[in-house]
Amino acid sequence: MTKQTLWTTSKLLLKFAVTALALYLVFTKVSLNDLKEVFTKSDPLFLFLGFLSFFISIVISAWRLNTFFKGINLNLPELYNFKLYLLGMFYNISLPGGIGGDGYKIYFLRKKYQVKGRKLLSCVFFDRLSGLWALCLITAALVIFIPKLGIPNWIPIFVVIIGTIIYYLIMRRFFNDYAYSFTFKHLKALGVQSLQVICAICILYGLHFEGKFSPYLLLFLLSQIVAVIPLSIGGLGAREVVFMYGSDFFHLDSHRAILISLISYFISAIISLLGSYFTFHPKALGEEKLPETNEIDLAD
Repeated sequence: MTKQTLWTTSKLLLKFAVTALALYLVFTKVSLNDLKEVFTKSDPLFLFLGFLSFFISIVISAWRLNTFFKGINLNLPELYNFKLYLLGMFYNISLPGGIGGDGYKIYFLRKKYQVKGRKLLSCVFFDRLSGLWALCLITAALVIFIPKLGIPNWIPIFVVIIGTIIYYLIMRRFFNDYAYSFTFKHLKALGVQSLQVICAICILYGLHFEGKFSPYLLLFLLSQIVAVIPLSIGGLGAREVVFMYGSDFFHLDSHRAILISLISYFISAIISLLGSYFTFHPKALGEEKLPETNEIDLAD
């Protein structure tokens, strides 16, 4: 067994272990029967609206990534880019311990368009970073409306402003290709995260909730930030743990809080599975054949 294989296997086992432990803790609060009741007693209209808002956020997210690609003169048709984005989402859930969807897209585009892998990797990195920036901005805005936290309003405002300036200056100084259309890219990032917050609101309405939304939405955003850390499979389990302990802090219904996270995960997984179509029908992507995952090498 090579060192690379051993490292990949170890990462996969660690992710399965973390996910299993997190889900064990979560299902001490929520049973499988509770999940069944979601689909029998919830409002299907609001769940559909939640699905729709999340799907639109994915469309904008793919569009945002393509803006970064244009910064390195890689001009992909928007529909083609969206299909490739869905394929990447599918590989993110089907290759949890391997290269993942981002690695697959980088390899695919590098081979097809003869673009340096480092440039593509930087595009994906800054795309993710712009999403994280938007998450932090909306989270900071919510913190202002939750006095229980005891954080003075000027602190989140100051942190966001200074953080944004430093982020832009570093990008401008060292990665000027990706500073292209900075404002436009980050408006898209805000659109993506705002639509995902709307998805959470729709889920709350679907669960017939009529109380104060802001603590639940703050936990939703914090769980999204935690999901960025690749310690579990697709963030499953890790996000739910944030809801579980966060609901204790805010004295919320932990049962409802965890269900919000699980439903949003299922919505994301359903959309991700759409990308599996292109693995069986590469011609729908405009390709005769797609690379096999075992032949992928991300070295430049």
